[in-house]
Amino acid sequence: MYFTEEHDAFRQSFQDFLQKEVVPNINEWEEKGFVDKNIYKKFGEMGYFGLNYPEDQGGLNLDLFYMVVFLEELQKVNSGGFAAAMWAHTYLAMTHLNAEGSDFIKEKYLTPSIEGDMVGCLCVTEPFGGSDVAGMRTTAVKKGDKYIINGSKTFITNGVYSDYLVVAAKTQPELGNKGMSIFVVDRESVGLSSTALVKLGWKASDTAEIAFDNVEVPAENLLGEEGKGFGYIMQHFASERVIMGVNAHARAEFALEYAIQYMSERTAFGKTIDSFQALRHKVAEMASEIEMCKEFNYSIINRLDKGRYVVKEASMSKLMSTKIADGVIYECLQLLGGYGYMEDYPMARLLRDSRLGPIGGGTSEILREIIAKMIIDKKEYKPSTK
Repeated sequence: MYFTEEHDAFRQSFQDFLQKEVVPNINEWEEKGFVDKNIYKKFGEMGYFGLNYPEDQGGLNLDLFYMVVFLEELQKVNSGGFAAAMWAHTYLAMTHLNAEGSDFIKEKYLTPSIEGDMVGCLCVTEPFGGSDVAGMRTTAVKKGDKYIINGSKTFITNGVYSDYLVVAAKTQPELGNKGMSIFVVDRESVGLSSTALVKLGWKASDTAEIAFDNVEVPAENLLGEEGKGFGYIMQHFASERVIMGVNAHARAEFALEYAIQYMSERTAFGKTIDSFQALRHKVAEMASEIEMCKEFNYSIINRLDKGRYVVKEASMSKLMSTKIADGVIYECLQLLGGYGYMEDYPMARLLRDSRLGPIGGGTSEILREIIAKMIIDKKEYKPSTK
């Protein structure tokens, strides 16, 4: 219904690429806490960063179900950190460059990002405000042909080793969310510093707290129009949420497939444990939950691909898919018994990595309130215009 033969062929080729270039290095990257830069170049050479970007920037301009394949297969390498490093670059930082960037910005940052020569990160969350984007304190004051940025960001994926940062800041703090703008900031800018954070999971991604101390940014590095940053961020939150929903159903499916294979080989009381009714019914329930998430997420992607505004559905996707994924992976670990608790098996890492789902990109608590406003208070969120 959603995937063509071309999608299936891409899935197979991407699987082969990941098995050859990524999987053998995952444990090393998990231990080091960051991904080697050369893998970005390999992704770029294969066109994986340009799947949904314009051809005149070096992209392939394909439909969003290629993105779905990209996201789903990344989850199967069993490193939420590696997957996050890839999709945060491609679908967080680069999304803003493409949607709001000038021709100058696209030539300087977007094309090299598609080619894998530059890596980006998106800086919105702050130490004193996560989901409260409007309450951010980072400022950007215009002085002549430059903006001076002061403030801090935290929990930034690719925040240590990226080449540029897409940064949200208040250009007119007195106007609240209407005084927010977005900039591209070069990594080597004077006054910019980053500190690596130690996390429970997502070990392979470099996550940072970033400080801006009188960082000078050329006025030409403004994305879109001054004062419209909040709208831009909200516009892209919908795609980020459904991306996290797709990630969730994919890792849950990966966990269940592994558990089923394990059950077919593990014996107890003279028979394989996949013959015990209590465990079979648990598997049936989990498979049903995953399938519902997949179908819902695919329908959202289909609408998003047609240009529809899906903030309500995307919020529901992230809320429920991440919750279900956590539950499925918890139960799959249980199905492995003591081996589920061992680091030599995939479930321990899956459990840690999955736990970020209900936190990152808008906590479940915040999403429930956003959804409640739309359902109960009849609040309407409308797309922003550049």
